[in-house]
Amino acid sequence: MTSTPVSRRRFIGIVAATSALTCLPWAAKAMQTTATPLSSWQGVALGADAQLHIHHPDPVFAQTLIDQALSEVRRLERIFSLYQEDSALRRLNRDGYLKQAPGDLTRLLLESERLSELTHGAFDPSVQVLWDLYSQAAQRSDSSSNLPSEAELNQVLRQVNHKAIQIQDDTIRLKRPGMALTLNGIAQGYITDRITEQLKQAGLEHALVDMGEIRGLGMAPGDRPWRVGLAGDPVDRTSLLDLDVLNQAVSTSSGAGTALSRDGSVTHLFNPANGQARPLYSSVSVVAGNATIADALSTAFSWLSPQEIAQVLASDPNLKAWVLPYGGQTLVQIHA
Repeated sequence: MTSTPVSRRRFIGIVAATSALTCLPWAAKAMQTTATPLSSWQGVALGADAQLHIHHPDPVFAQTLIDQALSEVRRLERIFSLYQEDSALRRLNRDGYLKQAPGDLTRLLLESERLSELTHGAFDPSVQVLWDLYSQAAQRSDSSSNLPSEAELNQVLRQVNHKAIQIQDDTIRLKRPGMALTLNGIAQGYITDRITEQLKQAGLEHALVDMGEIRGLGMAPGDRPWRVGLAGDPVDRTSLLDLDVLNQAVSTSSGAGTALSRDGSVTHLFNPANGQARPLYSSVSVVAGNATIADALSTAFSWLSPQEIAQVLASDPNLKAWVLPYGGQTLVQIHA
């Protein structure tokens, strides 16, 4: 199978089949043959172009799976979105607390806390205030600098601390005034896992799911692992390394994915410790047992030294990581 570099912000999709169909090639031409029952959908999900392809002998059942996947994406968007006014996350940020919080939100925040502790705070969902600060600075027209001042950064950093997120039963409180959370560094992985489990429960044993992060379920055609190409640049998308993915997840984080300045010195990746916005590496890729973990760690590793990354990798034999230095053309694997 040809490896395909996947940009986390340009395309999402699912290719799935029953066990009986895994011997069939899934190239574009094969999808057009009448011998292979195929149900497809194209549109927008999670703010990105999306394609869902389900191979199943019963087209009605396949369409049901597509509808269920889209329904789950919409449901989770209503919880995690920063852009929907009535989402659970927006209400939490607005009021500083949320009673009867959705179970998905409390579960994801508890996992976020675990990963924050594992990375010594390098992963921190409370960095949304830094996004707001940098965005406001970028829009200034009366200043020669479009960066926040040191005083502004120090002021906002008082509101950044994952330990100030309190979860008690189904109530969530933000213990510091002005705090705001973003789950953009982990929610796409969580949604990828939810859709994968949904397909698995429906009896589909083989799938490649990309809902912002990638997770392979079962085997690819030809009874071999799924092959995923890692791209160092989310715009260029040239594959720098091909990985075999067998019941694993892959995530890549790059500041170039959403640069807030023309020279790339300001990105959407923020260091919770000092508020800086240019990560240590051009990109970071992580393989993990699920997409939630891979997503969060690829974000956190953007701010950790190779030695610090190695310490985290040593905690779980399923973890692997690669970094791409600025100006480099070769991914460097970090070993535990």
